[in-house]
Amino acid sequence: MDRRGAHMSTTASERVRHKPDEGDRELLNQLQAGLAFVRSPFAEIGSRIGMDEEEVLRRLTVLKRAEIVRQLSAIFDTRALGYESSLVAARYPEDRLFEAADIVGGHPGVSHNYRRTHAFNLWYTLAVEPDSRFGLEESMQRLHEASGAESTRLLPTLKLYKINVQLDMTGTRSIEAKEETPKPPPTRGDGVAPTDSDKAMIAVLQRDLPLEPNPFDTWAAEAGVTPDELLDACQVFVDRNYMRRFAAVLNHRKAGFGANGMAVWQVPEEDLEEIGPKMAAFQAVSHCYKRPTYPDWPYSIFTMVHARSTEACEDAIEAIAEDTGLTDPSRRAILYSTYEFKKIRLMYFTPDYREWEDLAQAGAPLPRWRR
Repeated sequence: MDRRGAHMSTTASERVRHKPDEGDRELLNQLQAGLAFVRSPFAEIGSRIGMDEEEVLRRLTVLKRAEIVRQLSAIFDTRALGYESSLVAARYPEDRLFEAADIVGGHPGVSHNYRRTHAFNLWYTLAVEPDSRFGLEESMQRLHEASGAESTRLLPTLKLYKINVQLDMTGTRSIEAKEETPKPPPTRGDGVAPTDSDKAMIAVLQRDLPLEPNPFDTWAAEAGVTPDELLDACQVFVDRNYMRRFAAVLNHRKAGFGANGMAVWQVPEEDLEEIGPKMAAFQAVSHCYKRPTYPDWPYSIFTMVHARSTEACEDAIEAIAEDTGLTDPSRRAILYSTYEFKKIRLMYFTPDYREWEDLAQAGAPLPRWRR
Protein backbone atom coordinates (compact mmCIF):
# COMPACT_ATOMS: atom_id res chain seq x y z
CA MET A 1 0.00 0.00 0.00
CA ASP A 2 1.20 3.50 -0.81
CA ARG A 3 0.83 5.21 2.57
CA ARG A 4 0.84 8.62 0.98
CA GLY A 5 -2.68 7.88 -0.24
CA ALA A 6 -4.37 9.32 -3.29
CA HIS A 7 -4.04 12.91 -2.07
CA MET A 8 -0.59 13.80 -3.37
CA SER A 9 -1.47 14.49 -6.99
CA THR A 10 0.89 17.44 -7.47
CA THR A 11 4.47 16.40 -8.20
CA ALA A 12 7.51 18.42 -7.15
CA SER A 13 8.13 19.51 -10.75
CA GLU A 14 4.56 20.87 -11.02
CA ARG A 15 4.65 22.96 -7.83
CA VAL A 16 4.82 26.73 -8.11
CA ARG A 17 5.20 29.63 -5.70
CA HIS A 18 2.18 31.86 -5.75
CA LYS A 19 0.84 34.73 -3.66
CA PRO A 20 -2.97 34.90 -3.91
CA ASP A 21 -4.35 38.19 -5.21
CA GLU A 22 -7.75 39.64 -4.37
CA GLY A 23 -9.51 37.50 -6.97
CA ASP A 24 -7.86 34.34 -5.64
CA ARG A 25 -8.87 35.19 -2.09
CA GLU A 26 -12.51 35.75 -3.07
CA LEU A 27 -12.47 32.46 -4.95
CA LEU A 28 -10.89 30.59 -2.03
CA ASN A 29 -13.59 31.84 0.34
CA GLN A 30 -16.28 30.59 -2.03
CA LEU A 31 -14.54 27.23 -2.58
CA GLN A 32 -14.42 26.67 1.18
CA ALA A 33 -18.12 27.51 1.51
CA GLY A 34 -18.88 24.77 -0.98
CA LEU A 35 -19.65 23.88 -4.58
CA ALA A 36 -23.22 23.61 -5.80
CA PHE A 37 -24.43 20.19 -6.95
CA VAL A 38 -24.69 21.19 -10.61
CA ARG A 39 -23.05 19.85 -13.77
CA SER A 40 -20.92 23.00 -14.24
CA PRO A 41 -19.89 23.84 -10.66
CA PHE A 42 -16.98 26.09 -11.61
CA ALA A 43 -19.19 28.29 -13.79
CA GLU A 44 -21.69 28.50 -10.92
CA ILE A 45 -19.09 29.46 -8.32
CA GLY A 46 -17.63 32.05 -10.69
CA SER A 47 -21.05 33.66 -11.09
CA ARG A 48 -21.04 34.43 -7.37
CA ILE A 49 -17.95 36.64 -7.67
CA GLY A 50 -18.01 37.93 -11.24
CA MET A 51 -15.62 35.41 -12.84
CA ASP A 52 -16.23 33.28 -15.88
CA GLU A 53 -15.62 29.54 -15.81
CA GLU A 54 -12.32 29.76 -17.68
CA GLU A 55 -10.89 32.20 -15.14
CA VAL A 56 -12.03 30.06 -12.19
CA LEU A 57 -10.34 26.98 -13.66
CA ARG A 58 -7.17 28.92 -14.48
CA ARG A 59 -6.89 30.34 -10.99
CA LEU A 60 -7.75 27.07 -9.31
CA THR A 61 -5.11 25.23 -11.34
CA VAL A 62 -2.45 27.63 -10.05
CA LEU A 63 -3.75 27.41 -6.46
CA LYS A 64 -3.57 23.61 -6.64
CA ARG A 65 -0.05 23.66 -8.10
CA ALA A 66 1.03 26.05 -5.34
CA GLU A 67 -0.49 23.58 -2.84
CA ILE A 68 -2.68 26.32 -1.34
CA VAL A 69 -5.68 24.14 -2.16
CA ARG A 70 -5.04 20.60 -0.93
CA GLN A 71 -8.13 18.97 -2.35
CA LEU A 72 -11.61 19.65 -3.66
CA SER A 73 -13.97 16.86 -2.63
CA ALA A 74 -16.85 15.79 -0.43
CA ILE A 75 -16.45 16.48 3.29
CA PHE A 76 -18.06 13.51 5.00
CA ASP A 77 -19.01 13.13 8.65
CA THR A 78 -16.99 10.22 10.01
CA ARG A 79 -19.44 9.23 12.73
CA ALA A 80 -22.49 9.52 10.50
CA LEU A 81 -20.90 6.92 8.22
CA GLY A 82 -20.58 4.54 11.17
CA TYR A 83 -16.89 5.06 11.94
CA GLU A 84 -15.58 5.56 15.46
CA SER A 85 -13.08 8.39 15.80
CA SER A 86 -11.16 10.32 18.43
CA LEU A 87 -8.44 12.84 19.00
CA VAL A 88 -5.39 11.21 20.61
CA ALA A 89 -2.62 12.85 22.63
CA ALA A 90 0.68 11.02 23.10
CA ARG A 91 4.00 11.77 24.78
CA TYR A 92 7.41 10.78 23.40
CA PRO A 93 11.05 11.70 24.01
CA GLU A 94 11.93 14.30 21.38
CA ASP A 95 14.60 12.08 19.84
CA ARG A 96 11.94 9.40 19.17
CA LEU A 97 9.17 11.68 17.97
CA PHE A 98 9.68 11.57 14.20
CA GLU A 99 10.05 7.80 14.03
CA ALA A 100 7.00 7.37 16.26
CA ALA A 101 4.98 9.78 14.11
CA ASP A 102 5.71 7.71 11.01
CA ILE A 103 4.44 4.55 12.74
CA VAL A 104 1.30 6.33 13.94
CA GLY A 105 0.76 7.88 10.50
CA GLY A 106 0.87 4.45 8.87
CA HIS A 107 -2.61 3.72 10.20
CA PRO A 108 -5.12 4.50 7.40
CA GLY A 109 -7.51 6.04 9.92
CA VAL A 110 -4.98 8.67 11.02
CA SER A 111 -5.77 11.74 8.93
CA HIS A 112 -4.12 14.50 11.03
CA ASN A 113 -0.84 14.06 12.88
CA TYR A 114 1.04 17.03 14.39
CA ARG A 115 3.79 17.89 16.82
CA ARG A 116 2.49 20.42 19.34
CA THR A 117 4.07 22.55 22.06
CA HIS A 118 3.30 20.49 25.15
CA ALA A 119 4.62 17.52 27.14
CA PHE A 120 2.02 15.60 25.12
CA ASN A 121 3.88 16.37 21.93
CA LEU A 122 2.14 14.23 19.30
CA TRP A 123 -1.52 14.83 18.49
CA TYR A 124 -3.42 12.77 15.97
CA THR A 125 -6.93 11.86 14.93
CA LEU A 126 -7.75 8.17 14.73
CA ALA A 127 -10.74 6.53 13.03
CA VAL A 128 -11.71 2.87 12.71
CA GLU A 129 -14.34 1.46 10.38
CA PRO A 130 -17.72 0.13 11.52
CA ASP A 131 -16.71 -3.55 11.53
CA SER A 132 -13.23 -3.06 13.00
CA ARG A 133 -12.09 -6.19 14.85
CA PHE A 134 -10.10 -4.04 17.32
CA GLY A 135 -12.23 -0.98 17.86
CA LEU A 136 -10.93 2.46 18.70
CA GLU A 137 -9.33 1.87 22.09
CA GLU A 138 -7.42 -1.27 21.13
CA SER A 139 -6.24 0.32 17.87
CA MET A 140 -4.88 3.24 19.91
CA GLN A 141 -3.21 0.82 22.34
CA ARG A 142 -1.48 -1.03 19.49
CA LEU A 143 -0.18 2.27 18.11
CA HIS A 144 0.93 3.24 21.62
CA GLU A 145 2.97 0.05 21.96
CA ALA A 146 4.35 -0.07 18.41
CA SER A 147 5.49 3.56 18.54
CA GLY A 148 6.96 3.37 22.06
CA ALA A 149 4.82 6.13 23.59
CA GLU A 150 5.41 7.07 27.23
CA SER A 151 1.75 7.97 27.67
CA THR A 152 -1.28 8.07 25.36
CA ARG A 153 -4.68 9.60 26.07
CA LEU A 154 -7.87 8.97 24.11
CA LEU A 155 -9.82 12.23 23.83
CA PRO A 156 -13.10 11.49 22.03
CA THR A 157 -15.75 14.11 21.44
CA LEU A 158 -18.23 14.12 24.34
CA LYS A 159 -20.14 17.07 22.91
CA LEU A 160 -19.69 18.89 19.63
CA TYR A 161 -20.31 22.62 19.80
CA LYS A 162 -18.91 23.55 16.38
CA ILE A 163 -17.00 22.28 13.38
CA ASN A 164 -16.62 24.69 10.48
CA VAL A 165 -13.17 25.11 8.94
CA GLN A 166 -13.39 28.15 6.67
CA LEU A 167 -10.41 30.49 6.66
CA ASP A 168 -11.17 34.15 5.96
CA MET A 169 -8.87 34.73 2.99
CA THR A 170 -10.05 38.29 2.34
CA GLY A 171 -9.04 39.55 5.80
CA THR A 172 -12.25 41.52 6.22
CA ARG A 173 -13.32 39.73 9.41
CA SER A 174 -12.19 40.92 12.83
CA ILE A 175 -10.30 38.33 14.87
CA GLU A 176 -12.85 38.97 17.64
CA ALA A 177 -15.92 38.71 15.40
CA LYS A 178 -18.80 36.46 16.42
CA GLU A 179 -21.54 34.74 14.48
CA GLU A 180 -24.61 36.98 14.45
CA THR A 181 -26.79 33.89 14.67
CA PRO A 182 -24.64 30.97 15.80
CA LYS A 183 -25.32 27.85 13.77
CA PRO A 184 -26.31 24.75 15.72
CA PRO A 185 -23.72 21.99 15.72
CA PRO A 186 -24.18 19.44 12.93
CA THR A 187 -26.17 16.34 13.69
CA ARG A 188 -24.43 12.98 13.38
CA GLY A 189 -26.52 11.18 10.77
CA ASP A 190 -30.03 9.78 10.89
CA GLY A 191 -29.09 6.28 12.00
CA VAL A 192 -29.32 4.84 8.47
CA ALA A 193 -26.19 2.81 7.67
CA PRO A 194 -24.72 3.37 4.18
CA THR A 195 -25.71 0.66 1.70
CA ASP A 196 -23.29 -0.98 -0.72
CA SER A 197 -24.46 1.40 -3.46
CA ASP A 198 -23.94 4.35 -1.09
CA LYS A 199 -20.41 3.15 -0.39
CA ALA A 200 -19.66 2.89 -4.10
CA MET A 201 -20.82 6.48 -4.58
CA ILE A 202 -18.83 7.66 -1.54
CA ALA A 203 -15.72 6.04 -3.04
CA VAL A 204 -16.14 8.33 -6.06
CA LEU A 205 -17.07 11.52 -4.21
CA GLN A 206 -14.16 11.38 -1.76
CA ARG A 207 -11.66 11.75 -4.62
CA ASP A 208 -10.11 15.04 -5.76
CA LEU A 209 -12.46 16.71 -8.26
CA PRO A 210 -11.01 17.09 -11.79
CA LEU A 211 -10.44 20.67 -12.88
CA GLU A 212 -12.59 20.66 -16.01
CA PRO A 213 -15.89 22.29 -17.02
CA ASN A 214 -18.13 19.30 -16.23
CA PRO A 215 -16.20 17.26 -13.66
CA PHE A 216 -19.21 15.42 -12.21
CA ASP A 217 -19.98 14.09 -15.71
CA THR A 218 -16.56 12.43 -15.76
CA TRP A 219 -17.11 10.83 -12.37
CA ALA A 220 -20.62 9.70 -13.30
CA ALA A 221 -19.32 7.95 -16.42
CA GLU A 222 -16.68 6.16 -14.35
CA ALA A 223 -19.30 5.11 -11.79
CA GLY A 224 -21.75 3.88 -14.45
CA VAL A 225 -24.50 6.34 -13.50
CA THR A 226 -25.91 9.49 -15.07
CA PRO A 227 -24.66 12.91 -13.94
CA ASP A 228 -28.09 13.64 -12.44
CA GLU A 229 -27.96 10.41 -10.42
CA LEU A 230 -24.55 11.35 -9.04
CA LEU A 231 -25.66 14.86 -8.13
CA ASP A 232 -28.88 13.56 -6.58
CA ALA A 233 -26.77 11.22 -4.42
CA CYS A 234 -24.80 14.25 -3.18
CA GLN A 235 -27.99 15.91 -1.99
CA VAL A 236 -29.23 12.71 -0.38
CA PHE A 237 -25.95 12.40 1.52
CA VAL A 238 -26.30 16.00 2.75
CA ASP A 239 -29.90 15.36 3.80
CA ARG A 240 -28.81 12.25 5.74
CA ASN A 241 -25.92 14.22 7.29
CA TYR A 242 -23.36 11.88 5.76
CA MET A 243 -21.84 14.85 3.91
CA ARG A 244 -21.38 18.35 5.31
CA ARG A 245 -20.59 19.95 1.97
CA PHE A 246 -18.48 19.53 -1.18
CA ALA A 247 -15.66 22.02 -0.76
CA ALA A 248 -12.00 22.93 -0.89
CA VAL A 249 -9.63 22.15 1.96
CA LEU A 250 -6.73 24.59 2.18
CA ASN A 251 -3.16 24.17 3.32
CA HIS A 252 -3.34 26.61 6.24
CA ARG A 253 0.30 27.65 6.20
CA LYS A 254 0.55 28.08 2.44
CA ALA A 255 -2.69 30.07 2.55
CA GLY A 256 -1.00 32.48 4.98
CA PHE A 257 -2.41 31.17 8.27
CA GLY A 258 0.87 30.33 9.98
CA ALA A 259 -0.49 30.09 13.53
CA ASN A 260 -2.49 26.99 14.42
CA GLY A 261 -3.39 27.29 18.09
CA MET A 262 -5.36 24.68 20.01
CA ALA A 263 -6.63 26.51 23.09
CA VAL A 264 -7.74 24.15 25.85
CA TRP A 265 -9.68 25.27 28.89
CA GLN A 266 -10.45 24.06 32.40
CA VAL A 267 -14.18 24.68 32.69
CA PRO A 268 -16.30 23.62 35.69
CA GLU A 269 -18.78 20.92 34.71
CA GLU A 270 -21.75 23.07 35.72
CA ASP A 271 -20.62 25.86 33.34
CA LEU A 272 -19.95 23.76 30.23
CA GLU A 273 -23.35 24.21 28.59
CA GLU A 274 -23.07 27.99 28.87
CA ILE A 275 -19.38 28.33 28.00
CA GLY A 276 -19.17 25.87 25.08
CA PRO A 277 -21.66 27.68 22.79
CA LYS A 278 -20.16 31.06 23.72
CA MET A 279 -16.73 29.93 22.55
CA ALA A 280 -18.18 28.33 19.42
CA ALA A 281 -19.79 31.65 18.43
CA PHE A 282 -16.40 33.22 17.69
CA GLN A 283 -15.77 33.13 13.95
CA ALA A 284 -12.04 32.59 14.54
CA VAL A 285 -12.88 29.25 16.20
CA SER A 286 -13.14 26.45 13.63
CA HIS A 287 -13.66 23.57 16.08
CA CYS A 288 -15.12 23.53 19.58
CA TYR A 289 -15.56 20.32 21.58
CA LYS A 290 -16.07 18.95 25.06
CA ARG A 291 -13.58 16.13 25.71
CA PRO A 292 -12.74 13.92 28.72
CA THR A 293 -10.23 14.92 31.38
CA TYR A 294 -7.48 12.87 33.06
CA PRO A 295 -5.28 13.46 36.13
CA ASP A 296 -2.52 14.67 33.78
CA TRP A 297 -4.93 16.44 31.40
CA PRO A 298 -7.45 18.72 33.17
CA TYR A 299 -8.83 20.56 30.12
CA SER A 300 -12.42 19.82 29.15
CA ILE A 301 -13.08 22.26 26.26
CA PHE A 302 -10.98 22.45 23.10
CA THR A 303 -11.11 25.40 20.71
CA MET A 304 -9.09 25.50 17.49
CA VAL A 305 -8.01 28.92 16.20
CA HIS A 306 -6.23 29.58 12.89
CA ALA A 307 -4.67 33.00 12.36
CA ARG A 308 -1.99 34.71 10.29
CA SER A 309 0.30 35.18 13.29
CA THR A 310 0.79 33.93 16.83
CA GLU A 311 -0.13 37.40 18.07
CA ALA A 312 -3.44 37.36 16.20
CA CYS A 313 -4.15 33.86 17.48
CA GLU A 314 -3.53 34.94 21.06
CA ASP A 315 -5.66 38.07 20.58
CA ALA A 316 -8.57 35.85 19.55
CA ILE A 317 -8.03 33.52 22.51
CA GLU A 318 -7.80 36.47 24.89
CA ALA A 319 -11.11 37.79 23.51
CA ILE A 320 -12.68 34.39 24.20
CA ALA A 321 -11.30 34.46 27.75
CA GLU A 322 -12.70 37.93 28.39
CA ASP A 323 -16.10 37.05 26.95
CA THR A 324 -16.45 33.88 29.01
CA GLY A 325 -14.81 35.13 32.21
CA LEU A 326 -12.09 32.43 32.00
CA THR A 327 -9.31 34.97 32.42
CA ASP A 328 -7.03 32.98 34.75
CA PRO A 329 -4.12 31.97 32.46
CA SER A 330 -3.29 29.02 34.72
CA ARG A 331 -6.59 27.40 33.72
CA ARG A 332 -5.90 27.30 30.01
CA ALA A 333 -3.12 26.30 27.65
CA ILE A 334 -2.38 27.04 23.99
CA LEU A 335 -0.77 24.24 22.04
CA TYR A 336 0.75 25.36 18.74
CA SER A 337 1.37 23.05 15.83
CA THR A 338 5.08 23.12 14.99
CA TYR A 339 5.34 20.23 12.52
CA GLU A 340 2.80 18.56 10.24
CA PHE A 341 3.57 14.85 9.93
CA LYS A 342 0.41 13.97 8.06
CA LYS A 343 -2.73 15.71 6.90
CA ILE A 344 -5.02 13.99 4.43
CA ARG A 345 -8.71 13.65 3.75
CA LEU A 346 -9.81 10.43 5.42
CA MET A 347 -10.66 7.71 2.89
CA TYR A 348 -13.73 5.61 3.69
CA PHE A 349 -14.63 2.01 2.89
CA THR A 350 -11.21 1.00 1.59
CA PRO A 351 -9.36 -2.31 2.27
CA ASP A 352 -6.49 -0.46 3.98
CA TYR A 353 -8.08 -0.70 7.43
CA ARG A 354 -8.41 -4.47 7.27
CA GLU A 355 -4.88 -4.84 5.90
CA TRP A 356 -3.51 -2.80 8.83
CA GLU A 357 -5.42 -4.91 11.34
CA ASP A 358 -4.21 -8.12 9.66
CA LEU A 359 -0.60 -7.00 10.14
CA ALA A 360 -1.21 -5.90 13.73
CA GLN A 361 -2.94 -9.17 14.62
CA ALA A 362 -0.10 -11.19 13.10
CA GLY A 363 2.49 -9.22 15.09
CA ALA A 364 4.12 -8.06 11.82
CA PRO A 365 5.83 -4.67 11.48
CA LEU A 366 3.23 -1.97 10.95
CA PRO A 367 3.34 0.21 7.83
CA ARG A 368 4.86 3.67 8.11
CA TRP A 369 3.77 6.98 6.66
CA ARG A 370 6.18 8.36 4.09
CA ARG A 371 6.58 12.08 4.62
